[in-house]
Amino acid sequence: MTRQSCAEYFGTCPNGEKVSQITLTSGSFSCQILTLGATIRSLLVPDRNGMPVDVVLGYDTLEEYLSRDGYLGATIGRFANRIAGAQFKLNGTTYPLAANDNANHLHGGLKGFSHRIWTVEQLEESSVVLSLHSADGEEGYPGNLTASVCYSLSEAGLTVRYRATSDADTICSLTNHSYFNLSGHDAGTVLEQEIMIHAQNYTPSDAQSIPLGCIVPVEGTPMDLRTPVLIGAGVDSPFPQIKQAKGYDHNYVIDGQAGALRPAAQAFSKATGISMQVSTTLPGVHFYTANFIEPGRKGKGGCAYGPRHAFCLETQHFPDAPNQPAFPSALLKAGQEYDHTTVFAFGK
Repeated sequence: MTRQSCAEYFGTCPNGEKVSQITLTSGSFSCQILTLGATIRSLLVPDRNGMPVDVVLGYDTLEEYLSRDGYLGATIGRFANRIAGAQFKLNGTTYPLAANDNANHLHGGLKGFSHRIWTVEQLEESSVVLSLHSADGEEGYPGNLTASVCYSLSEAGLTVRYRATSDADTICSLTNHSYFNLSGHDAGTVLEQEIMIHAQNYTPSDAQSIPLGCIVPVEGTPMDLRTPVLIGAGVDSPFPQIKQAKGYDHNYVIDGQAGALRPAAQAFSKATGISMQVSTTLPGVHFYTANFIEPGRKGKGGCAYGPRHAFCLETQHFPDAPNQPAFPSALLKAGQEYDHTTVFAFGK
């Protein structure tokens, strides 16, 4: 039986803005969403014995979400991932952006969508729609942009639909930055969990994680995840791309036609029997093995998180797409709609 969703007070920001926590339920599944960053704080799915397992990392307090890096569970925008040199050119005009990752722009800037309070537009038994207005010039981006994210929970999993419109030509790439551990958020490393990514190609990057501008095959390298392998099998490889990133931290070119909902990745925990299949309409997925979560970081329930205690599968436009003509365009024209869907489906 599906229970009613609910919203409750979670905390107050230093500027007085209040943050709510929304709980969605559907059968044996439940999910908590914060209005801060439209953030997934918890996602409980049944294991092979029907027992609930929280498969995403998170924090107990608002202060931790505001003060710690890593974007745990947050919705990222206006542009996910990195933009080289913190600028891009559009329609003959160069737009300087906030440089918040060395000289580059990362995950929307100094106060991207991940650190804004979203408005609850619609709340039903197992779904919620949250919206956000991003003003022209915010973080350097052109155009007044209105974005929304819809979380829909079912006994198959969680569907995330992103929509956005702008009154001027701009760029847009929205994603969710959940850190998954299919053995449980407090279960330690994910090195014994399996990963598979439906991608024949990836975009190699430089030492600052900026794409080199080329698309290359994964075949014959540890980047080849087309068949299920243990995450631990390649994460410490001497392969230059993995070594410089201290693990996996790369954009994969998803097989098939962008715009169509198609398989992107899958993962599996032998410990719990939980599998996760990720499908998306977006062109890329960024696989990240939590390489820079420091040892002993306090998580939910007082547990300790650390490097490789989770993995991210961030569906996205390619990093630095606005500056890379060989990449699929991330342009959102005035009056047109950005409309993309990602599905996290679970089995046991």
